[in-house]
Amino acid sequence: MEANLIEIFSSVQGEGRYVGCRQLFVRFEGCNLNCKYCDTEHEAGIHTLCEIEAEPGSGRFSQAINPLEASEVAAYINRFLQALPHQAVSFTGGEPLIHWAFLQELLPMINARIMLETNGTMPEQLETILPMVDIVSMDIKLPQMTGGVHWALHQRFLQLAKEKDIYVKLVITGNTDMDDFNKAVNLVAAVNPDILLILQPVTPVNGVERVLPEMLLELQQQALSRLRDVRVIPQTHRMMNLL
Repeated sequence: MEANLIEIFSSVQGEGRYVGCRQLFVRFEGCNLNCKYCDTEHEAGIHTLCEIEAEPGSGRFSQAINPLEASEVAAYINRFLQALPHQAVSFTGGEPLIHWAFLQELLPMINARIMLETNGTMPEQLETILPMVDIVSMDIKLPQMTGGVHWALHQRFLQLAKEKDIYVKLVITGNTDMDDFNKAVNLVAAVNPDILLILQPVTPVNGVERVLPEMLLELQQQALSRLRDVRVIPQTHRMMNLL
């Protein structure tokens, strides 16, 4: 199997439950959604080269020609893991589950915890690799940010992943629709109220409106009436100017 990758690098996790943990990031090209606040150039077919960090945290990169074979990617990953302990290898994008068949071949070659960062809209593809995944970071995508409705897919996805180390991220903007916010909270609560929900204030890009602190506190308070663990965590790697 072959796939186009954007980059492979070592840094700290900047979002979610594992903020601050050293992770190895493998970023895939391509996504099945087009979120208004997306900060990644993930369009399929435009990355002829994959940027690969020379040494963990060095910020120096070499290039490999896309597409890459699974065995090549495994060799790069295992080299990083031998050089420095990492809490997990995070597969991100774009949407990594577009490349589910590639992941089926790749993941058994990696001796580390596997983290999947996903938009939570591809449950059938998740099912093919779920036994090899340890951590699931699942976004709930609100209709106003994607132009599409994904509630049923999100529910199926969360039902499949609920036995894993899973948390749900919900990006909050200054004009987040309250009805949709409550639908998202209710969806998580219906699957398991113990699932961690992270409210992530948007990093304002592409004209998306910043959220006010008092709104974040109000939304957290509302969610805590139905869920046991709700945290407000921004994109901390942006604050530190890290990849």
